[in-house]
Amino acid sequence: MNDFELHIAELAGQTKVQQLVYSITEAISTGKLKVGDVLPSVNQLSLESGFSRDTVFKAYNILKRRSVVESAPTKGYYVANESFKVFMLLDDFSAFKEQLYQSFRADLPEAYSVDLLFHHYNHEVFRQLVQNSLGRYSMYVIMNIDHKSVDPILEKIDTNKLLIIDMGKPDNDKMNYLTQNFYESVISCLEQSADAIKKYEELVLIYEENNTPHPSETAKAIKKFCKKNQVKYIKNAHFEISELKKGQAYFVIRDADLVKIIKECRNRNLVLGKDVGVLSYNDTPMKEIVGSGISVISTDFEEMGKRAAAFVKNKLRTEIVLPTYVKLRDSL
Repeated sequence: MNDFELHIAELAGQTKVQQLVYSITEAISTGKLKVGDVLPSVNQLSLESGFSRDTVFKAYNILKRRSVVESAPTKGYYVANESFKVFMLLDDFSAFKEQLYQSFRADLPEAYSVDLLFHHYNHEVFRQLVQNSLGRYSMYVIMNIDHKSVDPILEKIDTNKLLIIDMGKPDNDKMNYLTQNFYESVISCLEQSADAIKKYEELVLIYEENNTPHPSETAKAIKKFCKKNQVKYIKNAHFEISELKKGQAYFVIRDADLVKIIKECRNRNLVLGKDVGVLSYNDTPMKEIVGSGISVISTDFEEMGKRAAAFVKNKLRTEIVLPTYVKLRDSL
């Protein structure tokens, strides 16, 4: 097996089989083992690791099922393919998260396998999923659960293998991040949209701070913009569709609220972009065509996916805040 020495990381929550599988795949992903390299026999690895023959045999079978390891009568066990397992943890499933994932997956080699999971902003689920993943993956791409800080559980992951995406402010200056700006960039986008917004009597932000994961910085940005530009501003935490009024522009965070507004406008023959204005957060392909186009403030989630894939492939230091843009369509 060349001069390779097996180093087994004893991580909490891992069985001996999992430890062995991880140790071998980690050696392959870091280049210590290469395609074609011969692995120790079951007896030899059992002796070197102190694990039972049955444990070694089960580990090899798992690697064979993944097409990472093969065996031949004259050669024994050997490395057949590069092994690269990626742990991707997102907050929830939505149209723009699908854009992110598809872009990420498309930019990775076929040999890379990606396990995609969701934490749904549940702290207990988040920590349990991360804990269970420790030591089982080559790289980690994680959508943080909070914008103000990074959960301490993430400190258990090697910073060279971890990328924080979308939101979060790493306390550890060694952490890699690929995030968006929810304050200054939003103000800039609103300034670019000022003429369109000022067509309406007031700007209504539909935002329930205590019941949404969206960072409160966005609400502060809107308030600051309105004060500077003398735009009447209302923050509505419990918006009822019966409150929709002609002459108002609505800044919508949740797509569910966007759908309600569009449906109500149709029911009351109100024209989007004339009678009622709508500005939505996060762009999707559907927003390009719904109601002749929904105006959006958004980051580029396809670009986020591509840059996350580049981090996984190249393992380069990443400290990026992606730009946020505004696209004015007919709804405003």
